[in-house]
Amino acid sequence: MFLRQFNYLLAVVDEEHFGRAAEKCHVTQPSLSVGIKQLELELGVPVFLRGRGQRFHGLTAEGQIVAKWARKVVGHCDAMRDEIAEMRANLSGRLRMGAMPSMSPVLPVLLQLVRQKHPNVVMDVRFIGHDAMKVGLNNFTLDAALTYLDETELGRRNTIKIYTEKSCILVSDTPEYANRTTMGWDEAAKLPLAMLRPSMHERRFVDSVFAKIGQAPEPKLESESILHLMFQVQFGGLCTIIPEHFTRMPGLHPGTKALDLVDPIVSQDVGLYWSEGELLTPIASALVAAVKNLNKRGGLDQILSRTSNVPAPDWDATLPPLACPTFGLPQKSERV
Repeated sequence: MFLRQFNYLLAVVDEEHFGRAAEKCHVTQPSLSVGIKQLELELGVPVFLRGRGQRFHGLTAEGQIVAKWARKVVGHCDAMRDEIAEMRANLSGRLRMGAMPSMSPVLPVLLQLVRQKHPNVVMDVRFIGHDAMKVGLNNFTLDAALTYLDETELGRRNTIKIYTEKSCILVSDTPEYANRTTMGWDEAAKLPLAMLRPSMHERRFVDSVFAKIGQAPEPKLESESILHLMFQVQFGGLCTIIPEHFTRMPGLHPGTKALDLVDPIVSQDVGLYWSEGELLTPIASALVAAVKNLNKRGGLDQILSRTSNVPAPDWDATLPPLACPTFGLPQKSERV
């Protein structure tokens, strides 16, 4: 058995096509097929269901077991190379990160911490849902996932909290809201709302809050993009509910204003997940260490809060000063 045979097998499973798998492995299709056939002969079982052409017809029952172990073998070999590189102070490779779309403004802060110490690591960020994150962590195609700390969603994993996400209502910056800083959920339900799609976790959370107070608003527009919803407030005369950190990262658009949502005040904890009891690669370990170090220095909550007056933290002198805590945003006294 050779490592390349496992790589051939996994490429076919991932690409669901023998020709594309061969291109991914930089070999000819006959070479890939011979390598897989030799693996089957050595194991004494068929791995793939056979059919006509190069189309993928699926794995046999034995093949599913072989593929599961192949991912572990390849993952351990990659980790071995990374650990050796780390010993040489030259950690490289790809940090494969799954994240919820609403967390895209926060990710640069975390990834910058890893890059500062390991500049040769390439960041591979995939904005996906909980189901895809669970699959990615299970089959070692993801090193870690950034999402809401809800064990019912991703199952039992190692976790570490990063920040607490609060909700705001984004409205037009008009005289009607000039002297207001808060709005009740009951009042928000009566506004013309642009909302995320019902299948998205953030939308389900918002719907659950409305349901608790006996409201079920009907949105005027739905989208999978929070930034697009913010543009709808800026140019379309609608209102929307956004995570509080969007008011600072990337910041409010001209002509809009954010009000804290109250009655009730709700929040969700956001954290990092990685597989429990499984291989923690040096690259993933570097990310976990960066998050722990960040938390020791005050964490993201003090930076992300819309109303925070906390100055940039005194970052650990062992690391270069971060450029991100102020995010290049105007101070509170200036108009955003």
